[in-house]
Amino acid sequence: MTDAQIVELGLQAMTIAAKMCAPVLVTALLIGFAISLFQSVTQIQEATLSFVPKAVGVGAAILFSGNWMLHEMVTFTTQLFLKIPMLVG
Repeated sequence: MTDAQIVELGLQAMTIAAKMCAPVLVTALLIGFAISLFQSVTQIQEATLSFVPKAVGVGAAILFSGNWMLHEMVTFTTQLFLKIPMLVG
């Protein structure tokens, strides 16, 4: 196994991880920004106000993108298992 192959596998793993966490993180970011904007406009400084909408939004993001995430992970794992003979030998 060469250094280039190790770097390629690491790059692929980090790319898959970034693609899989993007929908959840972007959803939480947008909801958090909207709630913060609402709180600053109305001057309501309640810390627990942002938790429930974020939890619901992240749950919805996982519900809608979960199938795609699972497909991406299974594809990556299958490709990795198929490369094992080439990497070892």
